[in-house]
Amino acid sequence: MDQAKKIAVAEDGSWSKAAQGFARGQGVSPDELFTSEVKGTEYVFAKTFQEGKKTLELLPALKDLITSMHFPKNMRWHDYSLRFARPIQWLVALYGKEVIPFSITSIHSGDSSRGHRFLGEDVKITNPNEYKELMRKQFVLVDAEERKQTIRLQLEELAEQAGWVIPVNEELLEEVNNLVEWPTALSGKFEEEFLSLPKDVLLTTMKEHQRYFPVENMEGKLLPHFITVRNGDSSHIENVARGNEKVLRARFSDSAFFYKEDQKMDIDAAVRQLDAIVYHEELGSLGDKVKRIKDVAAKLSTHLDLSQSNQEFVQRAASISKFDLVSQMVGEFPELQGLMGEEYALYLGEKAEVATAIREHYYPRFAGDSLPETKIGLVISMADKLDTIVSCFAIGLIPTGSQDPYALRRQALGLVQMAVEKQLDIQLDTLLNLAVETAEDHGLKIENKEELLQQLNEFFTLRMKYALSDKGIEYDVVDAVLTDEQATITWTFSKAALLSEARKHENFKKVVEALSRVTNIAKKAEATVEINPSLFEKDEERLLYDRYKTLSSTLKQYKDQGQVTEAYKALEESVPLVHQYFEHIMVMSDQKEVKENRLQLMKQLAAEIEAFALFQKIVF
Repeated sequence: MDQAKKIAVAEDGSWSKAAQGFARGQGVSPDELFTSEVKGTEYVFAKTFQEGKKTLELLPALKDLITSMHFPKNMRWHDYSLRFARPIQWLVALYGKEVIPFSITSIHSGDSSRGHRFLGEDVKITNPNEYKELMRKQFVLVDAEERKQTIRLQLEELAEQAGWVIPVNEELLEEVNNLVEWPTALSGKFEEEFLSLPKDVLLTTMKEHQRYFPVENMEGKLLPHFITVRNGDSSHIENVARGNEKVLRARFSDSAFFYKEDQKMDIDAAVRQLDAIVYHEELGSLGDKVKRIKDVAAKLSTHLDLSQSNQEFVQRAASISKFDLVSQMVGEFPELQGLMGEEYALYLGEKAEVATAIREHYYPRFAGDSLPETKIGLVISMADKLDTIVSCFAIGLIPTGSQDPYALRRQALGLVQMAVEKQLDIQLDTLLNLAVETAEDHGLKIENKEELLQQLNEFFTLRMKYALSDKGIEYDVVDAVLTDEQATITWTFSKAALLSEARKHENFKKVVEALSRVTNIAKKAEATVEINPSLFEKDEERLLYDRYKTLSSTLKQYKDQGQVTEAYKALEESVPLVHQYFEHIMVMSDQKEVKENRLQLMKQLAAEIEAFALFQKIVF
């Protein structure tokens, strides 16, 4: 074990309290500590010895590994305090032929397992190497990947035999795979009249309620058939198919009823119903949220220079964006929110632009999901996500650790993705300010606005770090470009991509060293004052001063126009002048006025450099 020497040794050379605590923690006396150098840094070490134990003595710790497992949904049973995915019925734990002794709830580990509930029998495992094959004989495929591949092959065989296409949803396949031990795929059919329902309704009914795979023809048109996976063999498979058909027929009949009834609704009346649905006790109703979304969207439309007609579409789409939440269909299938909104809006006479935006404003819903394709949908999506994040932060619902019940991280990442992919010319602080101001206008009490904006900025900066890393940008480049709160997200990502590419070139190291030298020495300057050119003694000072004045205007111009390559070139072209300056000029002159004037040039030039990137953070 080790500890840095600088915090382990006191000024008089004795061991510090930190070192003494370190020694106690390692079970040694301070006299036994020693120092050693690792990669140029001195560390203090303690050498400890722990006697080895037999493997069988260590393996009962498996109990803690099992009981510490987390699942999206846990349950309790009997009067036990343990929460687990399902009640534990038996435990097989072997090291060779020996049972690893431990118990969970009232279940003791042993060497006996159970086969398929209907097809198999209990089986004794005498050797772990025989486990898979012994269980296979009892109609249990214990290897999850083997089960999944078996299902996939069976689906392919059914499709080939009937001339179908069976689109495999990987999430559904994973769920089905974990529901069966001995998979057998089979097909069923339903009445063609149900194909008049929207495709998403049919797919969602099959997937969410029944765990069925849909069937399509070669052109991608849905066919009146489905595939399900039985946990068992092919005995009486026809009866199983008829039973599943009966259940699905009932589900589709319900969906058809909901669809027909929902088409009778009045959109504006549905919007008024949102006022009676609580969104959050501190944030009001869903109707209140819609009003905030509408106002944020209006401000965004102005900042993004949308045409007058598009602004009108934005206002209408924003005001009815959540109306389908009171529909019977979405009540039954929350996954269809937005999709049914578009469907019903078109049926009830709304413009296509408005209807499309209702669906798109939920995008992106998850990592890798589609982004809104229309400007109207984009603006409302951003407004919705901004309102959710800002209002949650305002009342203290800030993600911590793995806890993020309102999916604020995902929504912030979605906002970042939209800004980058759509090349939006809007600054992060502008987005945050207009959302915070809207929340205040709608009666949300914000005790400390500056602190809230700072929290939000830090939160989005972390999301940008994640997004940049996901694009393969090196960590030091990420740290270097996240410097300017006044920059657009697009500008920040463009800088990161450019520097990540530039570091591959031989000249990059010289650029970084020169610009870093300026920013490092600039730290010694006092408060900013005006540079006095009359105090310059050599041409190198005047040349660098002229270069600074050029940069102070051109870099801002390049930033405003999004010309990141030109901005970097301007800095790169300054490097020879920087080198000449340091070769001929002693910044820390004996003359106080000259020294302070030179430091001011360094400070103000450094400000221009650091507005682009903190080059000193780049590591070679």
